[in-house]
Amino acid sequence: MTQEQSSFADNAGENRIEKATFAGGCFWCMVTPFEELPGIRGIVSGYTGGTVENPTYEQVKTGTTGHYEVVQITFEPDVFPYERLLELYWPQTDPTDGEGQFQDRGSQYKPAIFFHNEEQEQAALASRQAIADSGRFDKPIVTEILPAQEFYEAEEYHQDYHKKSPKHYKEDREQSGRDEFIEANW
Repeated sequence: MTQEQSSFADNAGENRIEKATFAGGCFWCMVTPFEELPGIRGIVSGYTGGTVENPTYEQVKTGTTGHYEVVQITFEPDVFPYERLLELYWPQTDPTDGEGQFQDRGSQYKPAIFFHNEEQEQAALASRQAIADSGRFDKPIVTEILPAQEFYEAEEYHQDYHKKSPKHYKEDREQSGRDEFIEANW
């Protein structure tokens, strides 16, 4: 993906717009930390990183497509810098678990940061190194830093799932162990 594809001016010629793509387990749980912040234009749940074109949720959840469940955030870097997105991303994950996240197991749930340009790559690498150097974790940081690939929007029922099915979302999140890990480690 080129710089032009990931950073562009909006139609009114106002602020620059970029994309950020993060994998951190179930994409339902990765939406709310980024919502309703200044400069965040949108958050879409989807799939990236694999070999199957236009994958379905049923295909991705098998772990055989190579795709990760991700959120793709459209943001104004002059209002909400990419580094702040990274600061929000890390505490949503267990960066030492390369086999999935919390109750969600498999390659489709591994933590990863997909960079859209060289500046994002450098910021992601620096933030990962800072986490590793912090001594917060006894195990190595295994979150991958990968170039952005084709993004496929997840099915409509996955978009804003926490709003559409709040009871199920809350139950799933409580059972996942995510909140306990976050509280204990971040």
